[in-house]
This record gives sequence, structure tokens and C-alpha cells, in this order.
Amino acid sequence: MDTDKKIELIKQVGEEIITEEDLRKLLDEKKNPIAYDGFEPSGKIHIAQGILRSININKMTSAGCKFKLWVADWFALMNNKMGGDLEKIKITGEYFTEVWKASGMDMDNVEFLWASDVMDDKEYWKKVIEIGRKNTVKRITRCSQIMGRSEDESLSGAQIFYPCMQAADIFHLEADIAQLGMDQRKVNMLAREVGDKLFGYKPVAVHHHMLMGLGQPPESDLKGADRGIAMKMSKSVPDSALFMTDSEDDIKRKMKKAYCPEKEINENPILEYAKYLVFEKFDSFKIERDEKFGGDVEFKSYGELEEAYGKGELHPMDLKAGVGNYCNEMIKPIREHFEKNSKAKELLEQVKSFEVTR
Repeated sequence: MDTDKKIELIKQVGEEIITEEDLRKLLDEKKNPIAYDGFEPSGKIHIAQGILRSININKMTSAGCKFKLWVADWFALMNNKMGGDLEKIKITGEYFTEVWKASGMDMDNVEFLWASDVMDDKEYWKKVIEIGRKNTVKRITRCSQIMGRSEDESLSGAQIFYPCMQAADIFHLEADIAQLGMDQRKVNMLAREVGDKLFGYKPVAVHHHMLMGLGQPPESDLKGADRGIAMKMSKSVPDSALFMTDSEDDIKRKMKKAYCPEKEINENPILEYAKYLVFEKFDSFKIERDEKFGGDVEFKSYGELEEAYGKGELHPMDLKAGVGNYCNEMIKPIREHFEKNSKAKELLEQVKSFEVTR
């Protein structure tokens, strides 16, 4: 695959690439660049983390990347996830990896690494301290968004140095590409600012789209990336997302009550699910309707679907039912894995018993 084709694949992942020029240079010089993403193990894994993450990682590995998934267990501890209980966090991390193994992720080119394994490494902490020395507390706290916090929140001492650690992760993992969500862009910019001087290179930042939650978008003056982050799904609000072990009935119930205004194509979570999930996994999208409502209809592309919905040719309830059916097909193999595999089943039961905190 030539560089142009690799870039086209990566652009399907990156809603924002900083910079495309740097990415091209990297791909020209390195056959198998290292890309990474990190995740805090906290609560049940939702469809954006499960299916969409697998779709994006598979595109990155198809473009020649070797992918490192960083199980950020100590970061979850610092951010008070799972009540700050490290043992529960580790169990949740094992549950996350079990989901991805069952989701069709390209496991031949993905390596799972745990933050806890480097906590006694002096070289890691030297990187953290060097990044901290080069920045003010004000500059670091501007990155609090990466933890799901705002700059106005009262942060704990642990949360203050969280961004320095996350920026250090990139260089400790020797990652060429930081392939994280738009909600993580501020720390990736921090890493690019210090990269050349401290570590000899600037990582390329590839930020993927944040899938909306199923509820009505909040009324806010926020724009761009900040608004997208405000609208994303949340583990602490169960009906804001489909989870990877939801039953078919759960999916139908959540989709039925989801926000989906008639003829509205902007900030419509059901259309987002169709665009970023259904059309990524299926060649076409068929909706079954009673003959008195026009009969079955099939769309070959997202563009066709969006146009029809915007014209009012498709009722919101039909769209929600159709998207729900395809989401159930995507989730079904994972759900069955957790029903049949004894280790996976035990992990899920443990995670379900834990209190989700933020």
C-alpha cells in the first residue's frame, strides 16, 4: 500500500490530524509506525469504546501501524474511578480487553500494555518530571478535559500531574502516532510542544470522532470539539449509550426513547450511529416497514440515508428501529462470548457489581 492510500485510511479515522504533513513524512520513512491509545478501566464498555474503537484500530493497522493499547489502571486510580479501588480497576481492565478480543479487533497487530507495569521504572518518572518542569501549573490544568473534568473543577493533587504522565506515556511507549479521541487533543498538543526538545520528535496526533450520547444534546454555547465532548455518551448515565453486553430488549428500549427529531440531520445521535457504525460494518442498510407506510426501504450509502431522512421520507421510529436492529447484530457476538466463556462471564459479573464513580 502506498503512502497516499495509507493516509486515506487514516483520514477515515481522524476527524482531525495534526499534521497531515507530519503524517506523510512519518509514513514515507517508517513502514510500521507505532500508534497508541489509552483507556481508563471504568464501568461497562459502551459501543463507541467497543465497536467503533475496533473499527478505527483495524483501519490504522491496515495502514501498516502497530497498535499499543495502554490499560491506564493507575490513571483510573488517580481519577477516582471505581471508587479509587485499584483491584477493581484491574478487573475492569481485563473485562475491557475481553470485549475487544470478541469484537473483531486485529489482535495480530495490537498489543495490550498496563500502566501499572511501568510505575517502578525510573526512566518513566524522569520523563514525567521533565514534562512537568517545562510547563506551568496553569498550562497543565488546561488539560483537565482529558480526565472528563473542567478547568473550573477542584482537582486533587493526583489529578494535577495526570496530564504530565499521559504526555510521558507517548514517549515511553515510543509511539509515533497518538490516536485518541477529540477529548484528548489538549494533552496531545502538550506532547507535541515538548516532544522535539525533550525526546527528539513530535508525535502525530490523529483524533477520532466522539460518538454522541443517545439523549438530547445540552443547550450550550460550546462549539467544535468542546461541544462534541459535552454531547458524548457516558457510562454513568446508562441510557445514554448502548453497552457491549446489552440484551436485544435493552437495545430496543434505549433506541425507542433516544433523541431523534423528525427531518433533523444535525446533532442527531441515531444518524451518527448509522454513519459511524452501521455503514462501517455493513454494505447497505435495510429498514423493514409495513406496506401502508411505504414498505421496506434499503440505502446503499449514508449519504442516501441522510438525504431521505432530511426530506421526511423516513419516520424517526423507523430509523431508530432499523439502527437498533443493526446495532444488535454488532453486539450479539460479544454478548454471546460473555454468556458462553466462563472467564468472560465471571469478569462481567464482577464489573456489574462495582459502583461506577467519576
